[in-house]
Amino acid sequence: MRTFRIALAQINPTVGDIDSNTDKIISYIDQARELSVDLVAFPELAIPGYPPEDLLFKPQFIQANIAKMRDVVAASAGIAVAVGFVDANSYVYNSAAIAQNCELRGIYHKMYLPNYGVFDEERYFQAGKECPVFTISGTRVGINICEDIWKSVGPTVVQRSIGAEVIVNISASPFYTEKRNTRERMLSVRADDNEIFVAYVNMVGGQDELVFDGGSIIHDPFGKEVTRGPQFEESLVIADLDLEEVYRSRLHDTSLKHEPNNNIEEIGTAVHIFVSERQDNSRPVVECSTPIRYAGLAEVYEALVLGTRDYVHKTGFSNVFIALSGGIDSSLVAAVAADALGAENVIGVAMPSRFSSEGSLLDAKGLADSLGIELWEFSIEAAFTAYLETLNPKFKDTEIGVAEENLQSRIRGTLVMALANKFGGLVLTTGNKSEMAVGYATIYGDMAGGYAVIKDVPKTLVYELAQYRNTVGDFLVIPQSVIDKPPSAELRPDQKDEDSLPPYNVLDPILKAYVEDDLGFQEIVDMGFDESIVRRIITLVDRSEYKRRQAPPGIKITPRNFGRDRRMPIANRYQPFY
Repeated sequence: MRTFRIALAQINPTVGDIDSNTDKIISYIDQARELSVDLVAFPELAIPGYPPEDLLFKPQFIQANIAKMRDVVAASAGIAVAVGFVDANSYVYNSAAIAQNCELRGIYHKMYLPNYGVFDEERYFQAGKECPVFTISGTRVGINICEDIWKSVGPTVVQRSIGAEVIVNISASPFYTEKRNTRERMLSVRADDNEIFVAYVNMVGGQDELVFDGGSIIHDPFGKEVTRGPQFEESLVIADLDLEEVYRSRLHDTSLKHEPNNNIEEIGTAVHIFVSERQDNSRPVVECSTPIRYAGLAEVYEALVLGTRDYVHKTGFSNVFIALSGGIDSSLVAAVAADALGAENVIGVAMPSRFSSEGSLLDAKGLADSLGIELWEFSIEAAFTAYLETLNPKFKDTEIGVAEENLQSRIRGTLVMALANKFGGLVLTTGNKSEMAVGYATIYGDMAGGYAVIKDVPKTLVYELAQYRNTVGDFLVIPQSVIDKPPSAELRPDQKDEDSLPPYNVLDPILKAYVEDDLGFQEIVDMGFDESIVRRIITLVDRSEYKRRQAPPGIKITPRNFGRDRRMPIANRYQPFY
């Protein structure tokens, strides 16, 4: 049996930490070498981190990453390595370096540059033109990068046409709900259509608003799964590929030999590069891994935990402060933070006012007890009274309203920021996607902070995630009373969210239709929603853009988030109702 041993190193690099990223890469190379691996592959732009964004306009950054690529090449004694880096000659390229025995054997330049959603690659990179296949340990291996394999007629087809038996795709594919299923279906189809092994290595970790979920996977020439890596954690995924499967598959299906491939020359130039002869395969077969597959609420929750942990740690913090109101949003954020950072690194801050219910304060205390976090309590009554007295010359004889409500939120924002400033922590805000969409949040108040954990989580999903978290472990973490009570900002007597907004089970589908799906006013009405409600919600969304532009970054978990995905002008007179 002719086998090829491959290792997929799904690692968690940090953008700009080129030295540490390289040290980690070399450590994984050493592990793979000890396991007699033929080729170890690392994610897209593993050396500089992904996405490096405008760091790519700094020549010294690019040169530093190239220097570290050479260090990786020098560490490739006795093993082949494919690693993502930034190449530069006359242009800048998203690239993969292929090395073996301390020599650089070739460089692949990414051919298809995504420029949609969260991606801006055409801003920085030039597209490659060559589709190389490398003979490594006697096996023909095609290397390509992320978006390249999403093209049904792309580099994979060209590489297959010159005898590639294995395609290695190095990737940095951000998480959102259902993305993994879509991605794996595509990879299975590519393997089956081309009668080839497809080995896909994905980055893992959080970077600003993005979370990379790992889940590296290998499919055989029939599209069946060979092995996979875990989600949301680093791993070295190893498999022995039976190359006789490729041979047998192609013997029985000669269609690829005879079907015209008129587009191949237009895609890129096919190039063959010899690296090394076939090696002695007398080694014990490795066991394929079978990690836990997260799905649904569990998958989203793990993404929130990883995104929070990495943002806090990668920005140099260790502890966080959260304003705990006793409501569902702050309770979920606190649970995520405790799971991400450890309870000892989370401090809840309760700041009751004259309008806070006794039950809410008890709920905040109950949550803190169940999570094992500290809870600091500060009444804002004295500060609120002082502000009102200061403003009285202008506020007197006016009706109490939104200004007085928001003033309470801004006092709380000031206090929690002062505590974080004094004790060196990061403030996690607690606003959800539904609130951010319609502006049901106070700028410089509850929006004040460094990271917005549930910024992309609709309110209805907040409830589902809270209930999910209560199923993990031996006891309820979030008090049932928090889940059961009607949501309220508690900024005026007997206030309820539904005084200002439609029920969330009505609001959230409208928001999804308008914000994520870009449906028009009449299309949303035709879905069965009240015309006046739709008109009002669209107006609120459009008028709140200036608030969202000033909000902290938050974890992307939907196909279209506020920030990197959806970019709307603030000064905007477009009328969506006509």
